[in-house]
Amino acid sequence: MRDRSDVIAEIRGVNEPWDMLIIGGGATGIGTALDSASRGFRTLLLEQHDFGKGTSSRSTKLVHGGVRYLRQGDVSLVFEALKERGLMLQNAPHLVRNQSFVIPAYDWWEGPFYTVGLKVYDMMAGKMGLGPSRLISREETIELLPTIEKKGLKGGIIYHDGQFDDARMLISLAQTCEDHNGFLVNYFRVVDLVKEKGLVSGVMAVDQETGEEFHIAARAIINATGVFADDILRMDDPETGNMIRPSQGIHLVLNNTFLQGRYAIMVPQTSDGRVMFAVPWYDKVVVGTTDTLVDNASLEPKPLVEEIDFVLSTTGQYLVNDPNREDVLSVFAGLRPLAVSGDNDKSTKEISRHHKVMVSVTGLISVIGGKWTTYRKMAEDAVDYAIMVGDLAERKCLTHHLPVHGYMRTTKTPISPMSVYGQDKTLIEDISHASFGNDPYLSKSLGIYKAQVTWAVREEMARTLEDVLARRTRALFLDAKESLRIAPEAARFMATELNQDHHWIASQLKHFNQLVQSYLIDLS
Repeated sequence: MRDRSDVIAEIRGVNEPWDMLIIGGGATGIGTALDSASRGFRTLLLEQHDFGKGTSSRSTKLVHGGVRYLRQGDVSLVFEALKERGLMLQNAPHLVRNQSFVIPAYDWWEGPFYTVGLKVYDMMAGKMGLGPSRLISREETIELLPTIEKKGLKGGIIYHDGQFDDARMLISLAQTCEDHNGFLVNYFRVVDLVKEKGLVSGVMAVDQETGEEFHIAARAIINATGVFADDILRMDDPETGNMIRPSQGIHLVLNNTFLQGRYAIMVPQTSDGRVMFAVPWYDKVVVGTTDTLVDNASLEPKPLVEEIDFVLSTTGQYLVNDPNREDVLSVFAGLRPLAVSGDNDKSTKEISRHHKVMVSVTGLISVIGGKWTTYRKMAEDAVDYAIMVGDLAERKCLTHHLPVHGYMRTTKTPISPMSVYGQDKTLIEDISHASFGNDPYLSKSLGIYKAQVTWAVREEMARTLEDVLARRTRALFLDAKESLRIAPEAARFMATELNQDHHWIASQLKHFNQLVQSYLIDLS
């Protein structure tokens, strides 16, 4: 990616309005910026923190059609998501993998019941299907899931969905956007909307690093801020009611000994009516999730004690060895930007994950709701509206078959810390050989190289220690204690690249140490 200072210089030097200005650097925002830039529009994206700081780095790491939406009868959403799942795998095979799931059956009727439903799921995926679902015996279920609770087990059902690294996908999409001459900048907060004759014509934004304020004009402005969409809507109209209903979901990360294999577990209905997953990810296991309504959106949502207890107890029902608090390597929470429905009595698990594109009377375009898997379609819809609102030239969407930066055909092996870079992997290896020789690892247990820190600063606009250890690498999400151990060395490498001193290093370590406490479970 461009150097951050070069992007700001471009913003400062532009005299004509941008064609499209996107607020928000999550999946929806960066997807929208990519769609716009690939159509040839002059495109600028502003993110108040780091790319993917919020929801987009805190998912279950699945690219899926949504089996539970099929059960709810939301057929159109499943069709859309399955198509988009296929396109993600097609366009980013270095980032998305076919993941096999097993649904353990403990009642005789569950096997046929879920097999029929999953056959419909397969049929809806059509030629973009990842593999047929099938009923398996008790013996095969145990073979595929060695740690499954065997008491009462009748058999299982295999089906397929996609798996990915959400934050790495996001950075690769940002790089793809830049490959098409889009401009993106992090730590650049929109503080107000500018209007001319009652119509939005630009934004006031502040560089969070320097405090410098900018007036940026644009023909079309897209609010793609996810759970913070209401904040931008109220800049437009202070009387606007809530359009977003945030729902918190948490995930626990465990050692791979709790799963011991490459097959994931899917529990179709927990005691609260949700779906529960235990998925192998980077040689660890991600378990989740919960569904807790929250009143206020936060950049750093905190897992609740009752959520942690629920995930542990539910996981323990399906595994021979019950995980406890001491086994949790990291716990993280994310907020779903659910679109408010007319029925406020609906539980969050019943609220549709469909997205909406709204255009206010002032011309502000807002993308509401949605899910990671459908980011590309959300972006396409948003840009189509922006073309009309901004009176821009009609240009067809190109992202259906647009390779994502680093595109490289790979084998069906699990995602690794280096495979997600695709073709850029060799460039990082060159840095490793040249700069770190026989001592290449920052964390051998997590497979993270020192050169990844250097690359994150030079090529991925990483500005803070958190950017590197939470999102450019996934150290914080995989093992919070290990991320603390490697933080001082990572900070020193960053300081060298950013030309910072020991005061900067101390400040970064203090902030990161405070942040990590939210990812560690209190054992007292």
